[in-house]
Amino acid sequence: MKIYTKMGDSGETSLWGKAGEKRSPKDASRVEAYGAVDEVNSAIGLARALGVDSRLDTMLLAIQHRLFALGADLSNINEDRVNRITDDDVARLEAWIDQLDQALPPLKAFILPGGSRQAAQLHMARTIARRAERRLVTFVREDATYGVHLKFLNRLSDFLFQAARTANLAAGQADVLAEF
Repeated sequence: MKIYTKMGDSGETSLWGKAGEKRSPKDASRVEAYGAVDEVNSAIGLARALGVDSRLDTMLLAIQHRLFALGADLSNINEDRVNRITDDDVARLEAWIDQLDQALPPLKAFILPGGSRQAAQLHMARTIARRAERRLVTFVREDATYGVHLKFLNRLSDFLFQAARTANLAAGQADVLAEF
């Protein structure tokens, strides 16, 4: 099987649908949203490759799988689709955020993105997650059935913030307080 199909050469891509594949412009809000989700997934993959600790790596791997499911949900135009992303996924992120927070020093000021290589990449992933969230906000105005996905991305950026702080703590790097 060849990796290229030449089907996207005209600026369109395929979506899932009951009547077979549906074509959509590659700059449609739906496609922009799942494209941004793919970007954050790749950014998390890079953070994992930089060697985060095993506990954090387990969480990040699970998140990557959920992001793949989120992208699949967004590309599915079936009216009777069953979402792969659920409130349970949001609750899991919240539990992980709380778990990481317990081991971190209290945050009393804004911090700059950076620190260790892993933390810097996790901050980058966080900002990409925020972009994905913004893209999804645009699409949700067209199709409100993706609200749980929006909550997931919102919590994901919070998780990635705490993960970056956790990576800095593990590396013995202090968070740098923002001066403004």
